[in-house]
Amino acid sequence: MPRVLSEEAVGEFRERLIDAAERLFAAHGLEAVTMRQLAGELGVSPMTPYRYFADKGAILAAVRARAFRRHAEALEAARAGKTDTLDSSSNIGRAYVRFALEHPDAYKLMFDVDQPNADAYPELVEAGERSRANMTAHLRDLVAAGVLPANADSDLIGHMFWSALHGALQLQFAGMTKSPYDAERLGEALMEAIWLGVLRSPPG
Repeated sequence: MPRVLSEEAVGEFRERLIDAAERLFAAHGLEAVTMRQLAGELGVSPMTPYRYFADKGAILAAVRARAFRRHAEALEAARAGKTDTLDSSSNIGRAYVRFALEHPDAYKLMFDVDQPNADAYPELVEAGERSRANMTAHLRDLVAAGVLPANADSDLIGHMFWSALHGALQLQFAGMTKSPYDAERLGEALMEAIWLGVLRSPPG
């Protein structure tokens, strides 16, 4: 009979499994990684992961949910404090880029993976929505503060920033950009250019 594990022990093993899965999924893709490989990474029997997750899809959902939560936390920390200036909005962009550069495996699995049954995992849905909400909340702050007009389309502007920063990061991850045109420098220039356009004629 399997021994009964404490809640703390279960949580610790799940985190170790998620760590291993994040690394292997990002490096090799979901299809190339087996449950046996994941078990081998942790030095446990091939059936052990099934005590914690139903299958690889559930593990991938847990990996992505954790990544989105951490991403949201990074953006929330950048937004904390004063929220009525353009500088505070730029801090969100910098936090976005910094998170991606510090956690490239997590970032890749957040945005480069199509998980068709993602809606079946409430934890993933909630974390993803929290992350995306934080990419536009600072713009609603600016509308509320009168920095942007009341009819400005915060969601559209947020997606403009997201698309621009994501593009710069993808180019760097693919090895297509070189110093001094790294994602951080490109991100700053892109944010400035977008803000110049938005302030001149904000989308509404």
